[in-house]
Amino acid sequence: MADKMKDQRKQEPPQSVLAKAITIGFVSGILWSTLGAISYYFSFSEVSAASFIFRSFWYTNWTSSLLAEILAVIIVSLFSMFVSLIYYVTLKRINGIWPGIVFGIALFAVIFFALNPIFSAVPAWNELTGDTYVTSVCLYILYGVFIGYSISYEYQEYNQHPAK
Repeated sequence: MADKMKDQRKQEPPQSVLAKAITIGFVSGILWSTLGAISYYFSFSEVSAASFIFRSFWYTNWTSSLLAEILAVIIVSLFSMFVSLIYYVTLKRINGIWPGIVFGIALFAVIFFALNPIFSAVPAWNELTGDTYVTSVCLYILYGVFIGYSISYEYQEYNQHPAK
């Protein structure tokens, strides 16, 4: 079994941790913004990716469509690649759940407090419902933990088993 794993590692070209971090960012953007869109659809949240990306800047009927949600998820995934690079540069060496939780909460604060004036379709903090608070904070924490654990794991694995 161990020989099979070694053979598999020899066959696969090594991918840098940075490239994996970018891939992790894209995948996590798709996963968590899709879950955000689903929570918006089922009225757990008043905001979705399309609220930030499209409805804040264009007031047309198509921004409430499924196409707008899908395009917004793709755009968020592209931004998420940049966010994962920030995590990679700052926190990749720290193991555990807490760096991801703190990162997710910090990202939530930046988007919902600092950047809120840019997004006119997103209600102000004091106008959001309790369901939106809980859903959004939980999604951002899960997003941060997903990115944090994945990048830290890849970084630790790469440093324990250097490519030959």
